[in-house]
Amino acid sequence: MAASRYLQIAEALRRSILGGEYPVGSQLPSESDLAARWSASRGTVRQAVALLASEGLIGSRQGARRIVLRRERRHSFAELNSFAQWAQGEGYEISSRILTRTRRPATPTESTRLTLPPGAGVLYVVRLRLLDGEPAMLERTAYADWVAPSVEELPDDCVSIMNSLADAHGIVAHYGDHLIDAVPAGSVDARLLHVRRGSPLLRQRHLTCTATGRPIEWTDDRYVAGAVTFSVSNSADASPLSRRAGRLDG
Repeated sequence: MAASRYLQIAEALRRSILGGEYPVGSQLPSESDLAARWSASRGTVRQAVALLASEGLIGSRQGARRIVLRRERRHSFAELNSFAQWAQGEGYEISSRILTRTRRPATPTESTRLTLPPGAGVLYVVRLRLLDGEPAMLERTAYADWVAPSVEELPDDCVSIMNSLADAHGIVAHYGDHLIDAVPAGSVDARLLHVRRGSPLLRQRHLTCTATGRPIEWTDDRYVAGAVTFSVSNSADASPLSRRAGRLDG
């Protein structure tokens, strides 16, 4: 019961922050005030507040109450935007650092996703992405061989590889296929993203193609918990569901 209680308080505070009750830069009520509000112990409130701090919604200043740092970062799949395009559109400061660029044979999964023949090569790029100066995502991307030379010429601090490919070479992404799950942080992920080993990371794998369906990249992006929220809007008009008695379709 105690465990669920602090989660309930955290969720209520989260809704208040995201709903604008506590604007960015404002202080949360004191622990004693929050404890009285929810008829909970200060220890339970402290757990709830610590959870929101781990998500990056709130921080603290020495000698002061917790400060609201930001609103929810929501990235929609309704449009095919690069990570940089989304972040810049939302007003976040974004930076990137290419850690490695390696030519190697494609793995079986990469060959399948990129429709490559057996033994074909890819350019494998590992890149760290930061939002407002904090590590937010680790990106591991296999670029098809026909794209590789254009990616190799880009600087290590290139903010958006896809924007650069479009501007300099006319290679434009038109289609995206996304797979989303959660994975534990390995030792490399933990070190680069400044999280504990085994911490949950949101993983987004996606295939990007040109207007003609030619694969450009197959990427594995791993986000720090709380760094970004993905949103998907559904419509029965766009994709109707058929429901019949006695069976489940789809």
